[in-house]
Amino acid sequence: MANAPRAILVERVQTGVRIERRLLKVLKGLADFNDLTLGDLLEGIVLHAFDGKLPFGEESRRVIAELRKLYSLDLDASASHRMFEEGEAGAPRRSPKRRREAKRVSPAARERK
Repeated sequence: MANAPRAILVERVQTGVRIERRLLKVLKGLADFNDLTLGDLLEGIVLHAFDGKLPFGEESRRVIAELRKLYSLDLDASASHRMFEEGEAGAPRRSPKRRREAKRVSPAARERK
């Protein structure tokens, strides 16, 4: 093992990143397929992107395509700057009737969602 890659000591931190639900399912499925943690997979994707390299080979792209179908992920790169959550600035407005209905939901009920 004289040519084994040198191990790199890093400090990892816990983070509260929010991510689209179906996208997360695909990422978790891909991580599981590759026997990686989700964090390890994300680190690899980001490091490849920072270097301008593609993070996935042909086999991984086939697995991703299957997982996208399984989890109904119809988003692509063109969606990245158009996604929003209900109530965010720039989100389409709800009709006045729906706004009144939303006000009836107690804060405690919203937290349980």
